[in-house]
Amino acid sequence: MKKKAVALVLIGALAASLAACGSSSGSSSTSAGTSADSAAASSGDNTILFGVFEPKTGENGGGGSQEELGIEYANSVRPTVTVDGTEYTIQLDWQDNQSDKTVAVTAAQKLISDGVVGVIGGYGSSVCIAAGSYFQDAKIPAIGTSCTNTNVTLGNDYYFRTCYLDPFQGEVMANWAIDNGYKEVATIDNIGNEYTSGLVKTFTDSFTKLGGTVVDAETFQTNESDFKAILTNIKNSGVTAVFSPTDYLYAPLLLNQAADLGLDVQWIAGDTWYSNVLIKDAGDNANGVVADTFYSEGGNADFDKGFKEWLNADQSRLSTNLDSDAIVGNHAVAYDAYMVLCDAIESANSLDGTAIRDAIASMDASDGFACGPYKFDENGDAIKNTSYICDIENGAWTYKSTETVDE
Repeated sequence: MKKKAVALVLIGALAASLAACGSSSGSSSTSAGTSADSAAASSGDNTILFGVFEPKTGENGGGGSQEELGIEYANSVRPTVTVDGTEYTIQLDWQDNQSDKTVAVTAAQKLISDGVVGVIGGYGSSVCIAAGSYFQDAKIPAIGTSCTNTNVTLGNDYYFRTCYLDPFQGEVMANWAIDNGYKEVATIDNIGNEYTSGLVKTFTDSFTKLGGTVVDAETFQTNESDFKAILTNIKNSGVTAVFSPTDYLYAPLLLNQAADLGLDVQWIAGDTWYSNVLIKDAGDNANGVVADTFYSEGGNADFDKGFKEWLNADQSRLSTNLDSDAIVGNHAVAYDAYMVLCDAIESANSLDGTAIRDAIASMDASDGFACGPYKFDENGDAIKNTSYICDIENGAWTYKSTETVDE
């Protein structure tokens, strides 16, 4: 495969992420059923439900908190939609998938029985893949936020997403590694984790086609906490860079244990490592980590201004955001997923799931989004070609460049 063109555009500093589980109040349920129209009609008060399928707990609870804030802000900006001359108030139905594939199915079934008109979420590809067929069978459109694995939408014409995909993300990071002089690397894969395994594969494919060599391909099982053996292998391999796109839970463990072993390498990660909590949990050991994200603060002045004002208006929101009004990519793609669902409902002029699905599939819109425009391909994936690269310098995430991969 020929190397794609990569454009680097230097701008200023990118702020840090939040983590820790946020607290969001759950909504009351409407009458059970899979038809959005019947659910809205049975409520009798012109209220409809948007399902929120995010992890509040588990290994991805921090990422879920980021996205919940983006969804809550979107709901404050656009609390209603109008269908056939009737204004409907949008109520959020929060369901915690607990970062667990089995619980994800239960959460999906609860949203379906509640009669949601559509679903937003979520953070973590594995849980989205587990729940996807249930939304499809119920004919309820779902809009993923940061679930980047290809299989989330593949073969499911009711699942869409506002983020870019792992093949793109893996290629971007492979290009970054080659462009920064890393010709030999090690990789770390979490067996059975669709996100991590998908990214390791796409990175490896792109990296080797660009002339690089994966000298050491290490793996571990979910819930492991002692990485000294694989880190020792990496140290003995002599590589100077490691690609480790794991879920956040493992990031500080890897960095701290690597420091204990005297392993000094360039850590290259995916979007999940982009969190302020990494700086808190790994301290100086996090300095130098490179990761990509979906959105850079400063990319949309109106969104940035409004979101910061909203955060600062409520101490509980700031607390969820680690007492910071910093904006990260997960806020933006979650906000956009909500807005896509609103636009589709009004474009379809219907609360019917299939009509909404068709409206999303044919969407070509540029206004009202944090990181739009939005147009979706035949698989339901947002057509995007831009990623933002940042690293940790002196205990803070710093924006480095915008990476664009052209077809």
